[in-house]
Amino acid sequence: MKNIVRWILPLTFFACQSEIPENMPPLPSNTGNIDWQGHRGCRGLIPENTVIAFTNALDFPQITTLEMDVVISADQQVVVSHDPWMSDVICTDPQGNPISETDARSFNLYKMNYSEIRKFDCGRRPHPDFPTQQKIPAFKPTLADVFAKVEQFCSIKKRALPAFNIEIKAQPDWDGIYTPEPSQFVALVLQVIRNFDHPEKITIQSFDPRVLQEMKKQAPEIKLAWLTESPNYEKEFKALGFKPDIYSPYHMLLTEKVILALHKQGIQVIPWTVNDTERMTFLMGIGVDGIITDYPNRIPKK
Repeated sequence: MKNIVRWILPLTFFACQSEIPENMPPLPSNTGNIDWQGHRGCRGLIPENTVIAFTNALDFPQITTLEMDVVISADQQVVVSHDPWMSDVICTDPQGNPISETDARSFNLYKMNYSEIRKFDCGRRPHPDFPTQQKIPAFKPTLADVFAKVEQFCSIKKRALPAFNIEIKAQPDWDGIYTPEPSQFVALVLQVIRNFDHPEKITIQSFDPRVLQEMKKQAPEIKLAWLTESPNYEKEFKALGFKPDIYSPYHMLLTEKVILALHKQGIQVIPWTVNDTERMTFLMGIGVDGIITDYPNRIPKK
């Protein structure tokens, strides 16, 4: 999800509105009614957006959806990665040198073939924001590989196949530089989805309205989620041109009133990224349909 620093001041207002009230609504009888989504797998525990992060998340029976991000390589592979370049926070080059902040964007995945991308490690470095995350050698997988490995894992473990919430990482100033323009980006992602035996398990999410508009045009059967850091969902839906299946905001923007209004329109509410157990419990109490978290081990007990 996006950096929220610029929202610190406006969110102070919403944070005050969202404090847990004394007359908090009754909680669900258990957590089974919630779509628990493992953010980038289980980023708090295992290096993000890696096959091992996704399979590790599925060791937690509450997890029903795997959340992930995708970009495109030079040879048009759909690669699971939060950034369209090698991150200076988590990645090292094939010689074992940490990627620097200065050089990060020069390792542009859109200009690299996938065979080159997978030579970079993005799991061995300690993550400054997740001190308990395990350090594990890991590379960026393709979306097709994630589908295959998750299916295999679930078959071996006799576990129900999860849903997949896939963020298409796009923004206008990246077009043609770090990512394809939306129509091609969507078409490439759809190729992988249509080769998967369970397209009904797919949700496409994005902060970029062009992506959702294009996905609705090319594949109206795919469920769509609108990612946002803005409190004005009515204005955003108007600009989008339709109501998405899912409204997925930064969790501090939510109030019970907002959730009720969205539910009346038939829109599910699944906030990101919630890593505090008490906050999860509160959000369940005010009626969210799902919660995206880095820490499946912090999901409230039934």
